[in-house]
Amino acid sequence: MRYSSLGLIALILLCAPVAGQGKRLTKKDFPDISWQAAGKNGAVCAGGAEAVVAGRDALVKGGNAIDAAVATIFALSITDSERFCFGGEVPILVYDAKRDVVETICGLGTAPKLATREYFEKRKGSIPAKGVESAAVPAMVDGCLSALDRYGTITFADAVQPTLRILDRHEKKWHADLAVTIRRMIDAEKQSPSDRKRGLRLVADFFYRGPIARELDAWCSANGGLLRYTDLATHVTRIEEPTSADYRGYVVYKCGFWNQGPYLLQTLRLLEGFDLKKMGHNRPDTVHAMTEAMKLALADRDVYYADPLFVDVPGGALLSKQYADLRRPLIDMKKSSHARQPGDPRGMKAILDKPPVEGKGGDDSQDTTTCVVADKWGNVVAATPSGFNGVVAGKTGITLGTRLQSLNIWKGHPNCIEPGKRPRITLTPGLVFKDGKPVLAISVAGGDLQDQTALQVMLNVLDFGMSPAEAVTAPRFATKHHLGSFRQTPPELGSLVLYPEFAKATFEDLAARGHKISVPAKKGHLAEPSVIVIDRKTGELRAAGDPRAKRHAAAY
Repeated sequence: MRYSSLGLIALILLCAPVAGQGKRLTKKDFPDISWQAAGKNGAVCAGGAEAVVAGRDALVKGGNAIDAAVATIFALSITDSERFCFGGEVPILVYDAKRDVVETICGLGTAPKLATREYFEKRKGSIPAKGVESAAVPAMVDGCLSALDRYGTITFADAVQPTLRILDRHEKKWHADLAVTIRRMIDAEKQSPSDRKRGLRLVADFFYRGPIARELDAWCSANGGLLRYTDLATHVTRIEEPTSADYRGYVVYKCGFWNQGPYLLQTLRLLEGFDLKKMGHNRPDTVHAMTEAMKLALADRDVYYADPLFVDVPGGALLSKQYADLRRPLIDMKKSSHARQPGDPRGMKAILDKPPVEGKGGDDSQDTTTCVVADKWGNVVAATPSGFNGVVAGKTGITLGTRLQSLNIWKGHPNCIEPGKRPRITLTPGLVFKDGKPVLAISVAGGDLQDQTALQVMLNVLDFGMSPAEAVTAPRFATKHHLGSFRQTPPELGSLVLYPEFAKATFEDLAARGHKISVPAKKGHLAEPSVIVIDRKTGELRAAGDPRAKRHAAAY
């Protein structure tokens, strides 16, 4: 096995507590886990170190990238439990090398039948950021089971063994209860010992149409929740075609318009009109052009993106080169925009004549984790697991998320809450292809900042030739010139957050253009990227996760 050496930063990270763990990690516990790694047989980059070990071990035992991703995701629900819960969600992008296709597993739940606009308008005046009322149908479990069924080689029991080992030595009250629930699910799978796929279906039935569904219904009914048995029993994991756009000879894949990911594709369309490489990495013109392009794409996101099963999203027009050509002249290279400017893709106009009226928003929130995996057979997975601020559903040990807060209660808005509707979420994994084969997988934690960060990390590699480690640690920037995706916080027009490592002259230049500049608060970093770059010539898999954000990587 081949691993990267541990540097001082990695040692500091590995000696720090990881969310959800009862003891401190040390170098002795994980001598081969750092924030970057390289190998030719398999690579994993994700959040908690123990979850990365789970994925790496699945690869070493002969599992493929999908097996490893699912093992990692289940373990992340414990190691990163403040950011992602067992009752949460996980959109997954999969490149299936055998079939040579990219597919989206929409591991996202819908609004329960009782979750109506009228309910929240009358009771709260908004959809709360915390508590049981904001729980969508828990979709992570079926998303992972669907991934194993469609692409994997291992059983549910195999996939969750690392999770059980973590639970069995932790001390939080719900750990023991969740361990019991998982073992009951394994017992259901054992009813079909010789048919792996049927066993996975039995696990899904046990969770969504069997005893666990009944228990979740009873607990929610008794504790003010809106989730009911019929919501769980009718849950479906959709397998969809991803959205995509070409960029300078690459093809970038994202999830559909129930997700913010397509706005990154819109931004790339706009940026094709600029010679970023010539402008220079993180130079004032480059930062300005990228920021202004994101503002235009985010304005369209806020007006048009929603569940396409409920509303007509003009996706083809939004991603067209013709539309980007109309919008690009709105970027003034000498001046920061202080106005939100959605376009009119249906009428093919640069600016929408009558933007929709929006209501007042609440507090912002952003917690999520990451997972990217690649294997020696060419399979690649990018997933973004999430689920936070929820409550534990009694003795099930299952924490329910609060994803309904990504819907609004504005009558007539495409993303207005309706029973059965998927929230327009921020979770946005990505894959990049060159000459028909994957060259990069990325996942980012950080709410509305996910695609802002993904854009910079991707272009650091594609346009500026950086290594994965350089790409995830280079100074970043961001704007809040958009509607918040959590309880619809109002935009901060003209805002620009810059890492303090930027040159003083860059701060001054951008301020002179009218950008309202600040530096990162609280955690000191903007979002949390994990990336794998695949060298098509050598077959080397190079993984890196931002060490400032406690991302971990392993390869062999």
